[in-house]
Amino acid sequence: MTAQDIILRPIITERSMDLLQLGKYTFKVDKRANKIQIGKAVEELFGVKVARVNTMNCLGRKKRMGINSGFTPAFKKAIVTLKEDSKTIEFFDGMM
Repeated sequence: MTAQDIILRPIITERSMDLLQLGKYTFKVDKRANKIQIGKAVEELFGVKVARVNTMNCLGRKKRMGINSGFTPAFKKAIVTLKEDSKTIEFFDGMM
């Protein structure tokens, strides 16, 4: 898997924006990727130094419209903490 296959997209929520001040960035990642692969992919894509990676599997929520019901897709989320001497990720700088 390449770095672009592992990091799918950033997650932009109110809570993830609060974590930016602590040097923590949130991404939606491939379900099969482990913490080591995610850390290397972030370092490769953004040129930063990763201190730690926390992951969580988010289950799909039940949705219904009329009599039809189903689930939203499940996904894996990673919160990446950068080292103190690392630069920031430029993509998120305009959002702070």
